[in-house]
Amino acid sequence: MSLIAITNGYVVPVEGEPFTGTVLINEGKVEALGSAVEIPTNAERIDAGGKWVLPGLVDAHTHLGTAEEAEGWEGEDTNEMTDPVTAQVRALDAINPFEVGFQDALEGGVTAVGVNPGSGNVVGGLCVAIHTHGTVVDQMVLRSPVGVKSALGENPKRVYNNQKKMPSTRLGVAAVLRQTFVDAENYLAKQQAAEGPFDARDLKNESVAMVLNKEIPWRQHCHRADDIATAVRVAEEFGYDLVLDHGTEAHLVADLVAERGVPVLIGPLFTSRSKVELRNRSLANPGKLAKAGVEISIITDHPVVPINFLIHQATLAVKEGLDRETALRAVTINPAKVLGIADQVGSLAPGKLADVAIWSGDPLDVMQRVERVFIKGEEVYSYPG
Repeated sequence: MSLIAITNGYVVPVEGEPFTGTVLINEGKVEALGSAVEIPTNAERIDAGGKWVLPGLVDAHTHLGTAEEAEGWEGEDTNEMTDPVTAQVRALDAINPFEVGFQDALEGGVTAVGVNPGSGNVVGGLCVAIHTHGTVVDQMVLRSPVGVKSALGENPKRVYNNQKKMPSTRLGVAAVLRQTFVDAENYLAKQQAAEGPFDARDLKNESVAMVLNKEIPWRQHCHRADDIATAVRVAEEFGYDLVLDHGTEAHLVADLVAERGVPVLIGPLFTSRSKVELRNRSLANPGKLAKAGVEISIITDHPVVPINFLIHQATLAVKEGLDRETALRAVTINPAKVLGIADQVGSLAPGKLADVAIWSGDPLDVMQRVERVFIKGEEVYSYPG
């Protein structure tokens, strides 16, 4: 990889004060940045000309490459809705890197995403964090797995009520959830008690055991305030790290969420109130949560909201009360933390991957656009206009 110096840019590192200066990239990583960086004579110079230079955006909750757009049922691989507990399935196995949404991601400055199974089951499966450019998904992986997806509320209720089996109520969903953790605890106990090698492997229990061992978080899909309270209650019973995905009504129980230190991946924010759980959906909710001390990330749930609209959700959240600094963190470093990849991406800093986007101006201005995108120092997108 070549030595690249992006010069004369208005650099917003996210963690650190903005400055006008240089980002030096070497072997796919940020080597130095600042207003007085010494540029090697053999470096390729890219004059940003006063344009804004930011880290690539991060969306921690998508179905990119698994819910393929314009493909109908053939491209729909988000939900294995044949068993309420499918902790053993992996989103990684269903990602098509050639799906059109990956190009949309680059056009929107999004360089890293979390790809999740869907919310049709109580336990949906393993999530993965990947870059948004590549031809073989294994080569795009930033971390795998990054959590186990689970769902409370009306989605699993509807799916299994239609199948005339448990769970068809919220109390049934919670019971299935608890039993999943009890089964994994029993599995771990047998493993620990085994004399010699333990050869009775079980992929479901292995996945959930990673959560109980706090290797990865439990990614809990929930919209309504009562479901959020249930998510917190069960997490406290079993002692795992909880992340709330969606959190449409999290502002109604913000004190509870903030006190427990549970991050909220809020969104999608550009949708209609298509079901009961979304009746309190509002662009003002991110600001309310942030003011209550909750660490937020903004998500598209792509393709529910097109992934290139990630930054626009942040912009309109600012319009409705979210502060600008938190808005940028909510689409960069905060989701990177949730995915466990903040040591690699989410901000511009020496030693991190050179995932960089050059914007025509302030990304929170809807009239500005991404002009160039680099992933690990390789240019992967250039605005054709």
